[in-house]
Amino acid sequence: MVNPIISGSKLMGSGLATIGLVGAGIGIGIIFGAFLIAYSRNPQLKDDLFKYAILGFALTEAIALFALMMAFLILYS
Repeated sequence: MVNPIISGSKLMGSGLATIGLVGAGIGIGIIFGAFLIAYSRNPQLKDDLFKYAILGFALTEAIALFALMMAFLILYS
């Protein structure tokens, strides 16, 4: 028999853990927005700027994946 308080707490906890995904989406938007501004100011640095933008995207996306993993762990454990 499943305790309704525990199952409700799991749902609430996993929902709260997904708040990190909102921050990651905002961070990715800021990274690529800054890339476009920097590229428009100095197009000769496109390759270097793009490398830094992809690095920032990967690190920000890793945080989002950790938040999603925690949400699933809370929900299905």
